[in-house]
Amino acid sequence: MNISEIFSPKLHEYLVEHSTPPVSVLQELAAENERRYPDSVIMQIGPEQGRFMTLLAQLSGTRDIIEIGTFTGYSSLCLALGIPDDGTILTCDIDEEWASMARRYWEKAGVAHKIASRIGPAADTLRALPADPMFDMAFIDADKQSYIDYWNEIVPRIRPGGLILADNTLYAGEVVDPTKTSDAVQGIRGFNDHALADERVELVLLSVGDGLTLARKKN
Repeated sequence: MNISEIFSPKLHEYLVEHSTPPVSVLQELAAENERRYPDSVIMQIGPEQGRFMTLLAQLSGTRDIIEIGTFTGYSSLCLALGIPDDGTILTCDIDEEWASMARRYWEKAGVAHKIASRIGPAADTLRALPADPMFDMAFIDADKQSYIDYWNEIVPRIRPGGLILADNTLYAGEVVDPTKTSDAVQGIRGFNDHALADERVELVLLSVGDGLTLARKKN
């Protein structure tokens, strides 16, 4: 589960306890993730971030979403709970095993009709889409080295006034540590600079989860 380095475990626990709790199916999904994928569970967003994303979708009147990086479907389920019954989510991943688990929980939550899962490189899926604006929101949470590529494909496909979320943009605080030079952290540093310089959007980097960039495409 992604947690910002600025929060101690005790403070994070307090934060979660004072947020509306996840619905039962999300709690079941999180528990199965811990059992089945203990080494990968860090890829799942935390409950407070999930609640924030549900509320953000509701408050913004979002209907159509593109998600890059599905894992086992926690974030897409949170988003699906925040959009209307005729809303849509196109979610992309390269792992069929994870996607299969995600579909099971989407069905259980009664939101599977809103979500289409694409298996394959997300950049290929994005390039195959119409170039015109077609989404109200995007959520990027996949391989960090490709964030700029995803961003460049997504921004033109977001409607004016639409939102783009990018996860892990603090990367456990490593973005400000010059001794950290992994491909992932360098990818995030490059992305943060790239997104900030993009005049098509206005944005804020939030200390939600492991850092969540929230951008709005200008009208």
